[in-house]
Amino acid sequence: MASSRSVDPGQLRAAVLAISPWLQGDAPDPARPELAAAVRLSLRALAADAPGRSVEVRVPPFAAVQCVEGPRHTRGTPPNVIETDPRTWLELATGQLDWITAVADGRVSASGSRADLSHWLPLLRIGRTGFED
Repeated sequence: MASSRSVDPGQLRAAVLAISPWLQGDAPDPARPELAAAVRLSLRALAADAPGRSVEVRVPPFAAVQCVEGPRHTRGTPPNVIETDPRTWLELATGQLDWITAVADGRVSASGSRADLSHWLPLLRIGRTGFED
């Protein structure tokens, strides 16, 4: 599990900026370390923004975090699980994809009564010319 400690906003922005041409469809796949950094930092930012342990968010093969207030999960498969691929996660985190569409299109698997991250997304917004305020 990735740590839920706070994330330096500058580090998060730099990591996402490094892979943003790929997210925009303007570049080939990023290097694995760059993609891993963007996923891990953004998941840590989610965990800091939505503290708790009732939902597990998985983005294999890079990281998983527990977040969202509610009953704490301690053993076995948690009752509230969200899983997606790195590209989908980063599109959600940057506002290029909305939660409802991602779930409806089957790009996100979300099970459990608390498995809805729409309240916390996007974590930051990025457009064609960079970050938006």
